[in-house]
Amino acid sequence: MNTLSRSFVRGVDAANRRLGRLVMYGIFVLIAILLWSSISKTFFLPSLWTLEMAQFAMVAYYMLGGPYSIQLGSNVRMDLFYGGWPDRRKAWFDAFTVAFLIFYLGVLLYGGISSTNYAIEYSERSYSAWRPYMWPIKIIMCAGILLMILQALSEFLKDIARIRGEDI
Repeated sequence: MNTLSRSFVRGVDAANRRLGRLVMYGIFVLIAILLWSSISKTFFLPSLWTLEMAQFAMVAYYMLGGPYSIQLGSNVRMDLFYGGWPDRRKAWFDAFTVAFLIFYLGVLLYGGISSTNYAIEYSERSYSAWRPYMWPIKIIMCAGILLMILQALSEFLKDIARIRGEDI
């Protein structure tokens, strides 16, 4: 692998590792929102914003934590045959299947950018009683998808290196 590829892999992996470790604590934000929702419904007037804010927190948690999950290899695999294969065969298979992942994420990003542009241009709001603007969560979703594409490219370069017998 050349130095440009190594630098790309190290940079993307480092950025997604840091962001993933930070976002992993977002579950506590979600717990706090849902706890406040329960307390306010029991002792005070119910809050209008808690359910939707919990949904937004969950979206941010999953979308920004996705690249770190890809990096750790904690995605779900059908291990019926894959587990017994040698490392080079696994690398060939992973390099082949990551192309489908990148295509899917590219289509998702294209649609996400279009939807985000619409939300910004027309000041799109949710249809709930709280009516928050939709562009902040759509920007977070697009950023998460872009980071997943970069991480998938990093994994592809690592697979190519494994096929060649190198290590990054």
